Amino acid sequence: MPMQTLREAVSQAKAQKNAIGHFNISDSNQLKALALAAQETGFPVIVGLSEGEREYFPLVHARSVIDAYRADGIRMYLNADHTYSLEKAKSAIDAGVDSIVVDGAKGGMVENISMVQSVVAYARQSGRDVVVEGELGYIGQSSKLHDELPEGVTLENLTTVEDAQKFSVESGVDCLAPAVGNIHGMLKNAAEPRLHPERVAEIADATRLPLVLHGASGNTEDDVRACIASGVTIVHINTELRVAYRDALRSSVAGDEVAPYKFLLPVVESMKTYVVGKLRLFDGK
Repeated sequence: MPMQTLREAVSQAKAQKNAIGHFNISDSNQLKALALAAQETGFPVIVGLSEGEREYFPLVHARSVIDAYRADGIRMYLNADHTYSLEKAKSAIDAGVDSIVVDGAKGGMVENISMVQSVVAYARQSGRDVVVEGELGYIGQSSKLHDELPEGVTLENLTTVEDAQKFSVESGVDCLAPAVGNIHGMLKNAAEPRLHPERVAEIADATRLPLVLHGASGNTEDDVRACIASGVTIVHINTELRVAYRDALRSSVAGDEVAPYKFLLPVVESMKTYVVGKLRLFDGK
C-alpha cells in the first residue's frame, strides 16, 4: 500500500482531532533522531528547514535522505519552513518538498495574500501535491533563547477571526498558521505567554482549514493539548530540539572519545527520546 501523502495525513489528523509533529533540523543527526522517533511510535513526522537551515543542509540533500527512510516505511515529510520570497518558494518546490510555509506575515494583508496566491499557483502547476501554508499575525522570527518577549507579540496582535477568514478565502492556502499567543523561540528566564485555544477554535470554525501552531517550544502541555482540541493539526518545534541537541552534545564530548559516530550516538538517542514524547503528546497518547 502506498504511503499517505502529507495532505492525506493532515486531513486524517484534523478529522481525529490530533496533531502531526513538525521539527526543524539543520543536519543529519537531527534527521536521524526524527526518523527513529517516527519508527518507534508509528506516527508521521514533518521535517522542516528554514531558509537559514537549508543554506547549511540543502533541501535536495534532506529530500534524498528522507526518501531513503520512507523506503523503509518511516512516515516522514519534508517542509520548506518560513520562506520569505517567491523566488525561494519556487526553488523549494522544485527541490521536491511536500509542503511550504509562505511567510508574508510582516507585510500587510494585501501583500501577504498576493505572495501566497503566487506560491499556490506555482505549487499547483508543479505536477506534485504540495501543501501550501500561510502565516497570519506576528509571532516573532527567531527560534532561539530570548531575554525578553519579542517586540510586536501582544494580545492586540493576535490573528482576528475576520482577517483569518479573508486570508483563507482570498489566498487559496491549504493550512493556516495564526498568532494565538505563540512565539518563535523560548524565553530564558520566564514562562511562555499563555496560548489562546478559544481564538484557535474561532478561527478553525470560520476557515475550516487545518491550523498550525508555530513556536510551540516552551509552551505547557496543557496549552498545546487545548489548542489541538480546538483545531490545531500541526505543531512546530525548533528551539527545544536545538537545546536538547546542544546539551546532549556537551555532555557526550566531555570525555576522551574522538570517534564522532560514538559520541554522537547518545546525542541522537537523547533527541529521539525527546521527540517520541512530543509525538505522543500531539497524538493524545
